[in-house]
Amino acid sequence: MEKELASRWHGLIDIATTYGLELIAALVILVFGWWLAGRVQKLILRALDRLPRMDATLKPFLSSLARYAIIAVTLVAVLARLGVQTTSIIAVLGAAGLAIGLALQGTLQNIAAGIMLLLLRPFRVGDYIDAGGISGTVDEIGLFTTDMTTFDGVYRSVPNASLWNTSILNYSRLPTRRMDASVGIAYEDDVERAMALLLDHLKQDSRILSDPAPQVVVTNLGESSVDLSLRCWAERSDFWALKFELNKNAKLWLDDAGISIPFPQRDVHLIPTSDDGSANPTGN
Repeated sequence: MEKELASRWHGLIDIATTYGLELIAALVILVFGWWLAGRVQKLILRALDRLPRMDATLKPFLSSLARYAIIAVTLVAVLARLGVQTTSIIAVLGAAGLAIGLALQGTLQNIAAGIMLLLLRPFRVGDYIDAGGISGTVDEIGLFTTDMTTFDGVYRSVPNASLWNTSILNYSRLPTRRMDASVGIAYEDDVERAMALLLDHLKQDSRILSDPAPQVVVTNLGESSVDLSLRCWAERSDFWALKFELNKNAKLWLDDAGISIPFPQRDVHLIPTSDDGSANPTGN
């Protein structure tokens, strides 16, 4: 009886030792793999930073992809170390992938949208965009979300699917932009003289491109003014400063030339009425 108990005890010790060592080995693999994934991500980012032609949009995506790949391999190695068969791992991952895919359809849409945004590149890091009312400067395009900074300095995290499924306006894509500045003059003023005056000032500004040539056109005959539009092209970096200056300078140029900018006004004609309340145009 004592020999049988001793034999069982030694058997339990051997089993505990064996599985304990396997568990320790699995933990070591997990910790090392997790550390290696983070380390490789940083090394890839540093290596990509040294490449002058590497697009800044792809750097975080490629580094994150490498990290997730190493983590996936680590988890498979840990399960294999614990005695789980590879075929069963694949079956479990397939079933889990199907269940997760059904439960996380929105998340998978964001991943697919992020990949499409990186491949087609409707915008890049540093571009200012407007996508269905979502506007800001792009800071990073990730697998799930795109990080942006609004014009007033507010951080914004946008799901990739929201950007992919709408029309995107990229204000930073092209090197030049056209701007319009509107101003109205009185009907009594000389329209041709005002147009020639404004066009001459546009041609004197070195920031305004000569090709396409600047224009001054009549855009509307309003209730109290003849509306003129100053149209010109400039480099993207000069756009906002020049647009604000044109709105101010257009008034100053017309004031110096003695051309008035009328405010809205309306003539009111009173029709006298008779004693019984009916209209009496003759006034009798």
